[in-house]
Amino acid sequence: MQMPKPSEADKERFRSVLPDHPDVVVKPMFGNLGAFVNGNMFAGLFGPTIGIRLSETDKAALEAEEVTQPFGPAERPMGGYIGLPEAWNDDPAQAEPWVARAFAHVAELPPKAPKTPKAKAPKN
Repeated sequence: MQMPKPSEADKERFRSVLPDHPDVVVKPMFGNLGAFVNGNMFAGLFGPTIGIRLSETDKAALEAEEVTQPFGPAERPMGGYIGLPEAWNDDPAQAEPWVARAFAHVAELPPKAPKTPKAKAPKN
């Protein structure tokens, strides 16, 4: 599976559409970026594509209005996420209200519990 790499312009565009909120955390993910709230990802960057996690109602509304795309590898798109229209790459302001909806939706979810580190095997 080939992982597309976002350009610096893609990364800047992604950061520019994120809500200006202290709970937003941006982390690198497999050479791309993810935006998290309470440990849960609400938006991600996969190559040039921004993907978001919306409520079912908002997802249906966006899909009824715009041509969206799967988010993630073609062989295995990420369930629960939708890729924003490619045409919005030239006008990121169109993505901002939808990314804000994704943030609000995911912020209502229970915080993700931190992973407990695996115990190391004893040395012989």
